[in-house]
Amino acid sequence: MAYFRITLQRSAIGLPQRTRGVLAALGLRRRCQTVFQPVTPDAAGMIMKVKELVAVQEVAQALTTRELRDERKPEPGFWVESAVP
Repeated sequence: MAYFRITLQRSAIGLPQRTRGVLAALGLRRRCQTVFQPVTPDAAGMIMKVKELVAVQEVAQALTTRELRDERKPEPGFWVESAVP
């Protein structure tokens, strides 16, 4: 089953209550929060209502909270960009 990966990019401050309601129905509360919704016409319609505020990708499976956190975590160690003369 395919899923929409929806990330809230812009804040809902100052937007109409109806728009904030759509975001709440999608399960989005904070900026940079990511949720997964199954690909359905209902979810697609809600995404179209707030398309300026969210980033959407279609993925094969939903990730767990732990997998999302590990995805954002940087690799351990450090890199030397250039040697100091």
